[in-house]
Amino acid sequence: MRKRKPKVRAIQGDPRYSDTLVSRFINNLQWSGKRAGAQAIFYDAMDIVKSKAGEESELDMWKKALDNVMPHVEVRSRRIGGATFQIPTELPPSRKIFIGMKWMIRYARERAGKGMAEKLAAEIIAAQKGEGAAVKKKEDVHKMAEANRAFASFK
Repeated sequence: MRKRKPKVRAIQGDPRYSDTLVSRFINNLQWSGKRAGAQAIFYDAMDIVKSKAGEESELDMWKKALDNVMPHVEVRSRRIGGATFQIPTELPPSRKIFIGMKWMIRYARERAGKGMAEKLAAEIIAAQKGEGAAVKKKEDVHKMAEANRAFASFK
């Protein structure tokens, strides 16, 4: 590359938890720059999780759910000699987090229910238990990588 890599911007923590990971999640959740709406949805979802969780902290539940959703490997297409191979590659930590957040938000939006906060809370609770569509997506990606492990040398 000719140019230098851009500096990674420092993200400030969110107002309630002062956590940069939560701030990144809210940034991914927002549509059309509506941060206040995204914060309201996330905090309402966390309140619902807290009411259903009991003694465990809602932030700890959310972090555990995110850990359960984050993939460790992904498959990338690479064309070699006229054939396209799915090559499994290990993910860097920042991409793991990004993909996990995107999947959690995507499958929460696709859920049936009333209101995005309830859908997100349901997805967080399901992911924390190791269930839900986002966790299934992670398992499918891992199975695909395992099936194509023979092509790992084509990197």
